[in-house]
Amino acid sequence: MKAAREEVPFSYLVKVGNISANAVEVHVEADERELKALAGSWDILAVDDLRADLQIARWKRDGIRVKGRVKAKIVQACVVTLDPVHSDIDETFEQIFVPENSKLAARRPANDTGEMVLDPDGPDMPESFVGDTIDVGEVVAEFAAMAIDPYPRKPGVEFGSHIEDTGENDKKPSAFAVLKDWKKD
Repeated sequence: MKAAREEVPFSYLVKVGNISANAVEVHVEADERELKALAGSWDILAVDDLRADLQIARWKRDGIRVKGRVKAKIVQACVVTLDPVHSDIDETFEQIFVPENSKLAARRPANDTGEMVLDPDGPDMPESFVGDTIDVGEVVAEFAAMAIDPYPRKPGVEFGSHIEDTGENDKKPSAFAVLKDWKKD
């Protein structure tokens, strides 16, 4: 378990037993070593700043709810020129954790036929945790990583001779198009 902790670039452990029903306000901020590790983990040029303000409280009987706002300043390479592109991340999030053996961890919404039903706009399923701690730093880093632009482009930069295919002229070929030019003898 200790070796796994070393792989996490940004970590802030919270003891589940110390969390009450009243939300606790927590501020976390990455230090210089963690910022460098995050940049390597996210495969970007640099992470200049990462911070989050969180509210951590009990959820139902044995779960934990982490709500918060993550802010970061990152530097990526432009996909056209490879010049540095500075970006700001400002995301709100909510994540619920339940113990691994909880009935809530095993419950998955399903319809009458037993198929799993997922609402892309609905709340996320609870994450399960083992032991008596939750790493909220890892949660913060995950939500920041999801907000990174996968194709950063410097303002005003375009692909020069490249013509982007919008798919506007794409038509499904007719099964009879081949027969159009066929003639009987």
